[in-house]
Amino acid sequence: MFTFSLTMVRHGETQYNRDKLLQGQGVDTPLSEAGLRQCEAVGRYLRDVPFTCVFVSNLQRAVQTAEIILRNNTRCGGVEMTLEPLLRERGFGIAEGRHKEDLTNMANAAGQASRDYTPPGGETLDQVRLRFKKFLQVLFKQMLDKHSQSEPDASSAAGGEAEAAAAASSAHDGLQGVPVHALVVSHGAYIRVAVRHLVEDLNSALPAGVKMSHLFSPCPNTGVSRFLLTVSPSEPRPKLAAARCLFTNRKEHLEGLAEAP
Repeated sequence: MFTFSLTMVRHGETQYNRDKLLQGQGVDTPLSEAGLRQCEAVGRYLRDVPFTCVFVSNLQRAVQTAEIILRNNTRCGGVEMTLEPLLRERGFGIAEGRHKEDLTNMANAAGQASRDYTPPGGETLDQVRLRFKKFLQVLFKQMLDKHSQSEPDASSAAGGEAEAAAAASSAHDGLQGVPVHALVVSHGAYIRVAVRHLVEDLNSALPAGVKMSHLFSPCPNTGVSRFLLTVSPSEPRPKLAAARCLFTNRKEHLEGLAEAP
């Protein structure tokens, strides 16, 4: 058995986000000025979390976000990010580049809710969930291959520092006694599907008193979610033994952040 933390962060704001336009996979836009400030804020928030591996969607808004987080981090010098196409945003087909209201109108015409509707050429929610399941297998294998044998040493070395830092910052919630920490930087619709899969399909234990409306709400730009995952070696692939949701969609790092003039 091997336990590690998984912290998921949505990319910072782009101008398309501000204008309520769909990006998906085909529109690859950079961060806006406000998005850059958001990323600096989440980078400061996570600055003392000792991430041991970093997986990032290969779309530039996610890459820029991860670069800023790593630049601010004081505990993971030398850790390189892995660009992972499995973490790309949901594909919205012909709706990409168009206003979100257009997607709502298409869904209404089809008699469906907009969040469940798949535009022509787009990905279904099940297809996005399958991509996330494939990513989890990549993640589980790397965790076991690289860290499972060294867990006791890593724990003794990091435990005291992690507990001291945890007392000072909510960014360390759930990290006490856990030596290995994975960071994932992805996208809003993708993270929403990922959280649902971890909670509903993989039966993650939930925080006391959590409201399901918050748990599954849209992730804000640079919103932070965290799970603890326990995996075990198994054939033909590693197996998830337990999962616990620590929090979703946290955005306290954005409080008081000035808007662009």
